[in-house]
Amino acid sequence: MKRLRVSIFGSLLLGAALAAPTSPLTPAQQAQVQRVGTGVRCPICRDVLPITESGNDISKQMLSQISDQVQAGQSDAQIYSYFRERYGNRVLLRPPDDSSGLLLWAIPGLALLLGAFGLGRYLRPRAAMAATVQTPIQTEPDADDPYLAEIRARVRRERGKL
Repeated sequence: MKRLRVSIFGSLLLGAALAAPTSPLTPAQQAQVQRVGTGVRCPICRDVLPITESGNDISKQMLSQISDQVQAGQSDAQIYSYFRERYGNRVLLRPPDDSSGLLLWAIPGLALLLGAFGLGRYLRPRAAMAATVQTPIQTEPDADDPYLAEIRARVRRERGKL
């Protein structure tokens, strides 16, 4: 009977020790937990909500993990890295700046510039050709041309009949 009491008492002490809350966070650590929590997205929410505003169990667990990591002395970058490795870049509300995002913004501008350059190269020869084509200068035709003399004579006769 005494063994039973000792084992029950030991089990209660062990359970109490395991269930005991960890030491409370300092105000600076609580601020860090809130700051990091607002940068982490709830993975199951339909809306883009930070885990600090979501009330589901996964968000609470994630916030608890952040609290544990802050208490262990992890920096914000280390905590974000942990969640990025576990859930991917999608879990971060502010994804890391990398060259792929810059490239995605630059491609339409480059395409526009290349299109304008190509259009300019396409139209420039046509404009240059139009500028070089000269209208014939109206000069008095040769008087030695017999065919031309005959046409002029016919025109004069036709005008005289009018």
